[in-house]
Amino acid sequence: MLELDSVTHRYGEDADAATAVDGVSLTIPDGEFLVLCGPNGSGKSTLVRHLNGLLEPDAGRVLVDGTEASEDPVAARTTVGMAFQEPRDQFVAATVGGDVRFGPENLGLDHAEIDRRADAALAAVGLDGRENDRIETLSGGERERLAVAGALAMEPNHLVLDEPFTGLDSPAREGLLDRLRGLHADGTGLIVVTHDLRELLGDADRVVCLADGEVVVDASPDDAAAELPEYGVRVPDQPAAGN
Repeated sequence: MLELDSVTHRYGEDADAATAVDGVSLTIPDGEFLVLCGPNGSGKSTLVRHLNGLLEPDAGRVLVDGTEASEDPVAARTTVGMAFQEPRDQFVAATVGGDVRFGPENLGLDHAEIDRRADAALAAVGLDGRENDRIETLSGGERERLAVAGALAMEPNHLVLDEPFTGLDSPAREGLLDRLRGLHADGTGLIVVTHDLRELLGDADRVVCLADGEVVVDASPDDAAAELPEYGVRVPDQPAAGN
């Protein structure tokens, strides 16, 4: 279980410091498919970086399975996998295959299991057969797909994906969606950060929307859909009354 208790995060230390996250409290059960949405600048990316100790709150607490993330960041990052919106933040190898295998190798898994995870993760984002490609030769969209594959290969208890569909063509989007649905069915908790719910609303268990660093919507997908356009979040077209 992931718990955020009155989490506040500011960028800067003076009186004019910007408050990116302002007193957010959330409980995210194991296995939940949570969509975290909101307009640009609402605090989504800042908030999720607290979940595995990449950021520490200026006030409040973040608990991963009952332990503060800042007290045991290694355990937090094993439990909570993350694919960043800017993929360059997480690449650690020169080639596609080397990068996606890095995490599973650090877990001490055997070669067969590493191969299985890497193959499945690369196939899910349409990069299968590209293991020997150097990362520097990839397009921006391909780098984003590789970042997602690296997180998928870790098979964590909770998987956080920050705008994962950016740069993906239609087949790659469908492949990733199918992979996420399979992970969710197998019990993996998913947190997908987005400002566009048109392809995700039907799969989510719950929708949380941030605006100006605060939670403004926390509801089931059906209940949230009516409120989200007010905050600049795109939702599937709703049928007209009487249809």
